[in-house]
Amino acid sequence: MTLALAVDIGLTLLILAMAAWTIAVRDTFASVIGFVTYGLLLTLVWVRLAAPDVALTEAAMGGGLTGALLIGAAARLRSTESASRTERPSVLTRTLAAVLSAAVTAALAICVLNLPDPAPTLAPAAAAQLGSTGVGNPVTAVLLAYRAMDTLLEAIVVLLALVGVWSLAHDRAWGGYPQLRSHADPDGILAYFARVMAPVGIIVGIYIFWIGADFPGGKFQGATILAAMWLLVIGAGLAHLPPVSQTWLRVLLVAGPLVFIVIGFAGLVTAEAVFAYPNGYAKPLILAIEIALMPTLVLALALLVAGAPQRMPPQ
Repeated sequence: MTLALAVDIGLTLLILAMAAWTIAVRDTFASVIGFVTYGLLLTLVWVRLAAPDVALTEAAMGGGLTGALLIGAAARLRSTESASRTERPSVLTRTLAAVLSAAVTAALAICVLNLPDPAPTLAPAAAAQLGSTGVGNPVTAVLLAYRAMDTLLEAIVVLLALVGVWSLAHDRAWGGYPQLRSHADPDGILAYFARVMAPVGIIVGIYIFWIGADFPGGKFQGATILAAMWLLVIGAGLAHLPPVSQTWLRVLLVAGPLVFIVIGFAGLVTAEAVFAYPNGYAKPLILAIEIALMPTLVLALALLVAGAPQRMPPQ
């Protein structure tokens, strides 16, 4: 057995064990921690599969941002945790759930194992036209050239999720400050850590964003890192989130998708198709879209974690 095979087997067993533990554990917070760990293990799997773009996305969005949201939700459910632990589903319910889960797993396994070899793919055709996009990263080319509509909808979905979170605010707090507040000592270890880590994280986030046109990286990964640094500074008591009624905040939130839509529909005039780019201008337009989306994603992701407004700004 080679070392690489041993690592692959170990990762597989760890992922299966972590998935089973996450489902079986009855404590909500422990289950969330298991989910975050599961996401980090999946990151290693994508690295082993030579898919660094997917690995970065899994680490930033799957394990990082989603984990933070789930931890916040678990903290708010603490008051109902004791009551839920005393309730157990009936034997029939658990049996039906197990049978249904096994059936879905078996169906997926059958589909995967019976795929034609080689599997049908458009990868060669997409790679042949990669040069016309002007970008060296095939993932960026696919997301912003071949499937630009999907990427636009992803950004809009993030905004809609933020609006959904804001809609949970009480009427008296609408337009006020998000509920994330700092109780840290401004001179404590967390503040020191934020002062040291935030500048490094900002540089890393901008770098991950900028190289995404030609190497693994991109706006979603970079935006997640920048949002995390912003939340770290806020959690350390070194800064405060703005009230959600601020005009500049709302303008930046809609600016990214709006620029994307304008450039996309301009393709009707310049390239005779929606979300098509004129010859020789594909890369500049792709970079313009990503630069416009970056602040939108940073703000939206950070505000999603911060939660609904709870405090009105001072009059």
